[in-house]
Amino acid sequence: MKTFMKAILLAAMLLATVSAIEAQVSIGIRIGPPPPPRMVGVLPARPGAEFVWVEGYWYPVGMHYNWHEGYWTRPPYVGALWVAPHHDGRQFFAGYWAGGRGRIEQNHRSDRGHDRGFRDHGRGHGRK
Repeated sequence: MKTFMKAILLAAMLLATVSAIEAQVSIGIRIGPPPPPRMVGVLPARPGAEFVWVEGYWYPVGMHYNWHEGYWTRPPYVGALWVAPHHDGRQFFAGYWAGGRGRIEQNHRSDRGHDRGFRDHGRGHGRK
C-alpha cells in the first residue's frame, strides 16, 4: 500500500511540474489611447519631388505618449508607402514603411542626423 501511495504522489508531482512548465505567463502594461493629433497650420514647402510628408503622431514612451512633429522625408526605397501609427482602442501599433521590398519599422528616435527628414524650410529633422 505504501508503494502504491508513493507512486500516486510521484505521478501527481510530475503532472504538476509538467503543467507548470507549459504554463504561459504574460505581463503587459497598457496606457490607453494617445491624445488627439495636433493640427498643422501650414504645411512646410516640399524640399524635393522624392519627399513625402509624414503626419505628426503620438508614440508611447513608458507610461505616457510623446509627440513626433510631422516632417518631410525620403522613403527608405522607391515605392515604399508610409503606414501611420494607430491605436485600435486596445493596443498601439507603430508606424512603418511597406512595399515591394518589405516592411521597415519606423524608428523616430533615429530620424535625427541621418539626412532623411526635413521639417519647416530648413534642414531640421522631426523632433520628439
